[in-house]
Amino acid sequence: MRLTVSSIIEKKKNKEKITMLTAYDFSFSTMVDAAGIDIILVGDSMANVILGMDSTTEISLDEMINHSAAVVKGSERALVVGDMPYCSYQINPDDAVDSAHRFFHDAGCHAVKLEWFDDVLKATAQIVHHNIPVMGHIGFTPQTADKLVGSKVQGKDIETAHRLIEQARALEAAGCFGIVLECVPWQIAKIITEDIQIPTIGIGAGVHCDGQVLVLNDMLGLFKRFTPKFVKIYEDLFSAAVSGIQKYADEVRSGAFPSEKESFSMNEEEFNKLKEFL
Repeated sequence: MRLTVSSIIEKKKNKEKITMLTAYDFSFSTMVDAAGIDIILVGDSMANVILGMDSTTEISLDEMINHSAAVVKGSERALVVGDMPYCSYQINPDDAVDSAHRFFHDAGCHAVKLEWFDDVLKATAQIVHHNIPVMGHIGFTPQTADKLVGSKVQGKDIETAHRLIEQARALEAAGCFGIVLECVPWQIAKIITEDIQIPTIGIGAGVHCDGQVLVLNDMLGLFKRFTPKFVKIYEDLFSAAVSGIQKYADEVRSGAFPSEKESFSMNEEEFNKLKEFL
């Protein structure tokens, strides 16, 4: 049975930790779903780990919609959240609603995620008004990283910490069903988690959040360009994949592949007739 926004919120009430991972295609979505992950985020991090772009701001809405549809098809249990890409919701609330509708109706996502920006509350309220669930995102916000002051970690002083707490409260009031806290001191994440009624999902925000999220390609060791401090690599699939590919190449070069097992054959009598004909 597919998890719902209500069942995710219920997990917080029952003090059950929420699991969330990214996925960007049918195959990995099937794996993540089979592992029992609660929420699959079709993240704009796809720009980096799948499409090789330098910034998440480079990915288009069409690309996000296409991959989101594949992820939905690959899952049966997880709640699928589409990550609204840069400029798909920041221009005006009407654009935000149109973009959210594409995730919800065209791709089949069950919710969308918006990073914090100056008018995010208006956009959130408008989308929620159209019965599309919204997940917020505060702290380090990659789409507007160039505008953030200081280090990647947000909320390390009283002023910025207080701002994060107020942002979380405002997003809850605007109708968000959950909030991602990225690169936030664990003490501030704990305060926010205890202060609001909706779930917090941490990424580099400590153990006290209601749930955790990681980029799938990071935690499986598939992305080698850089590894953030908050990532734990659970399996090194990159090395395993390279090893398998090398074995294939070696067998092709030696003639060991394909063997009779992987080949099709023609009836010997028919083959002899063919040779006579030729």
